[in-house]
Amino acid sequence: MCGFAGYIGTDNTADRHKSTTLAQAMADCIAHRGPDGDGVWVDVGAGIALAHRRLSILDLSPAGHQPMVSFSGRWVISYNGEIYNHLTLRAELEASALAPEWRGHSDTETLLACVEAWGVQKTLQRSVGMFAMALWDRHSHELWLARDRLGEKPLYYGWQGNTFLFGSELKALRAHPEFNAMVDRGALALLLRHNYIPEPHSIYNGIRKLPPGCWLKLSGGQRDPQPVAYWSLAETAECRAKNPFTGTEAEALDTLHSLLSTAVREQMLSDVPLGALLSGGIDSTLITALMQANSTRPVRTFTIGFDEKAYDEAVHARAVAAHLGTEHTEMHLSPQDALELIPRLPQMYDEPFADSSQLPTHLVMQLARRHVTVVLSGDAGDELFGGYKRHYLWPEIWRRISWVPSPARRALGMAMTALPATTLNRLLAKPAHLLNIALPGDKTHKLGMRMRDLSSLEDVYVSLVTEWSNASEIVVDASIPPNLLDQRQAWPRLADPVARIMALDTLTYLPGDILTKVDRAAMAVSLETRAPFLDRDVVEFSWRLPMAMKLRDGQGKWILRQLLDRHVPRALTERPKQGFSIPLDQWLRGPLRDWAESLLAEDRLRLQGYFDPTPIRKAWTRHVRGEASFGYRLWSVLMFQAWLEQQ
Repeated sequence: MCGFAGYIGTDNTADRHKSTTLAQAMADCIAHRGPDGDGVWVDVGAGIALAHRRLSILDLSPAGHQPMVSFSGRWVISYNGEIYNHLTLRAELEASALAPEWRGHSDTETLLACVEAWGVQKTLQRSVGMFAMALWDRHSHELWLARDRLGEKPLYYGWQGNTFLFGSELKALRAHPEFNAMVDRGALALLLRHNYIPEPHSIYNGIRKLPPGCWLKLSGGQRDPQPVAYWSLAETAECRAKNPFTGTEAEALDTLHSLLSTAVREQMLSDVPLGALLSGGIDSTLITALMQANSTRPVRTFTIGFDEKAYDEAVHARAVAAHLGTEHTEMHLSPQDALELIPRLPQMYDEPFADSSQLPTHLVMQLARRHVTVVLSGDAGDELFGGYKRHYLWPEIWRRISWVPSPARRALGMAMTALPATTLNRLLAKPAHLLNIALPGDKTHKLGMRMRDLSSLEDVYVSLVTEWSNASEIVVDASIPPNLLDQRQAWPRLADPVARIMALDTLTYLPGDILTKVDRAAMAVSLETRAPFLDRDVVEFSWRLPMAMKLRDGQGKWILRQLLDRHVPRALTERPKQGFSIPLDQWLRGPLRDWAESLLAEDRLRLQGYFDPTPIRKAWTRHVRGEASFGYRLWSVLMFQAWLEQQ
């Protein structure tokens, strides 16, 4: 896990020292991604500079130094990530007499050798891992940018003046003197809608994120190079769904167990200490159990807890760790911890990002980094195997209420939100406990708000992943730019509407929110994260499984539950899905109230000129009074305001 940056300038008169110094400055801005070393490669005549920061994981020797030049001297790479099957790729090159004289055992050298032997496209298709890279072809003077299949590693790029900038984080691009981008108000509206800015947009005009599974080639100074997909989640889902798994449930379990075990084993390859993030839920527990099965010593595990019992999962993680025999460490997140961390979020995330679980996520990464350099996580289990309520609960709710005329649905929705969520939490506490439902008032409010103006399950889904439905009206002079959730004709062509929703989550929410949150939170403390569920073979097999092996008996992740039964008693993991959330609504009414009030002051909002203050102040007032729970909606505005304050 590392970080890189670079640029191509049309002015080729710069001297080597100036170019090297500038590239070094860009890399220094992301030193947290690679504290173990740095490097710069410059071709003044071609106008290109590549810079790199290294976090040493494999081949700790100087043989893994980047930017790295290929054996023939044709290719130069600056790369971030891990290629888990690189030893297999090496063996294939050797078997076909295409291997160079190896200088070390890094996956970077393997990548370069594969590019020389097979070309960029085939190398990307054959590589299994997480990565973002910049490749310079010294023969054709072409720059290639590429990103892994699901978007674990970030890559930004774009023209600023006469300079093409690229890098792992926006702060590296901002370090270049040509950077002069303004806030993209359309992207800001998307932030308010979804609490993150989806690919390919960024908070800045003219700067884009390379979509997952794509490469981009820049040649001859072309101004608008277009991404090209070398792998497509949508096509994979469509193809695998047409060729479903036809074996028995026992055979499906055995196959998935084998694939996941292989992925975990490959991702445990490391020359530095390694551990696991353990929430005590199904996904992280399964990954930890498979790690422990592949380890001769106790695996190090880490979790974060809360004083508020409704949000605290640390007790469950502790019980799982005791059963598996891991070496477990935990800490609790308090409102004071949150207050101290919030000022660092804009610098950590570079562009406004509003998933409030970013707070505990960063703290658990910080905790883990005190002991290890690499951690495995259970990320993507929900998207691939149906773990969100919008996969198994909301389709059933819609089936039951879709026959009700729209006016009646709207009236019912209004009735369900008539009482404050905090009051409903108290009134419904006992029956909710019997039904194993957490925070019933919040869930009732959410259900009531979603029941308005819906005419299909697709409408339900879009509503569930939307916070401010009128975001383009709240952001001054904004129009929503093209994005997948608004282009239903471009949605994956899957007959099962629930499968379509799961695919959309994997295409949008997973890279835009989950993987962004994890990458920045971990790399801020120089910690590498790995997600075995995102192994190519696991992902492709998941789309062959019949939906009945994912959703059953009103629950999601049926096959993962069955698999986990082989390792952990079900009583340790069966509980309401809470997610890695914080008591945000409560904290905004209490210890975070003064901070939020300052950022949401009407005069301040009006003077800055980005937001219409009226709907924001109305939501804030209702929230503070306990009339509604708008914490997650307001968090997007607060995160932009905090980000803007530091620009």
